[in-house]
Amino acid sequence: MSNINNKEIVQKQYESAKNLNTRISIHDKYSVNKQGFGNWIVSNYSIKKGSRILELGCGTGDIWKKHKSLLTDISELVMTDFSEGMLKAAQDNMGYAPNVTYQVVDIQDIPFCNNGFDIVIANMMLYHVPELERGLSEVSRVLKADGAFYCATYGLHGIVEYISGLLKSYGVEDSINKNFTLQNGKGILEKFFRDVTILEYVDALEVTNIDDLLDYIYSLKSMTNIGNVKPSVIKEVLEKHMVNGVLKVPKEYGMFVCK
Repeated sequence: MSNINNKEIVQKQYESAKNLNTRISIHDKYSVNKQGFGNWIVSNYSIKKGSRILELGCGTGDIWKKHKSLLTDISELVMTDFSEGMLKAAQDNMGYAPNVTYQVVDIQDIPFCNNGFDIVIANMMLYHVPELERGLSEVSRVLKADGAFYCATYGLHGIVEYISGLLKSYGVEDSINKNFTLQNGKGILEKFFRDVTILEYVDALEVTNIDDLLDYIYSLKSMTNIGNVKPSVIKEVLEKHMVNGVLKVPKEYGMFVCK
């Protein structure tokens, strides 16, 4: 797939917050780990007073909305996203704060000066970047020498792999984007950062309403031929794997901390 086509697909998927909100909602509703992935991510940030922070791919800004106390001591938070629709959702969600600004930015061409940020954040988005090494080079350029780069991502052995396996006999295959995962991310990041640490988030879904999981599945673009299988068939397959009214679905998420 060409970079141009990939760019168009990503723009289409994230032109509004609808798909993202669908995926967030199932995690909020059925996750075993009640800390929550966003809360866990924030718990691993080391934010010093006066920090200048750049977030790439900020999405709906929900993490910051739930932790607005973090904004008190920082000098500036620059929230950016590739999608104008997503950035508008973040602005609406966050509301006004004097030290928060919003800007449409492509990680492959960050429009800020060298060594300008104490912290750069790029959660759950690096796998979408067509020229990832170019993007990481840009992150390294705008990050201060003693700064930190935080980037959360998924692993290969989570929800999509599990559901694709259950539906394999119907021609459904796992086509999850593998450009940047918990398995290969460290090697990629070490080309640009001298100290790369991986943190793993332990969790699973315990789903009691399969209709919610169906909504999640159809918000994804990670399983080939899924559209050729009737929702009623998928629901029947998933319900057969429920135990005492619960379908347990593995999750694999984590974050890299780079310095």
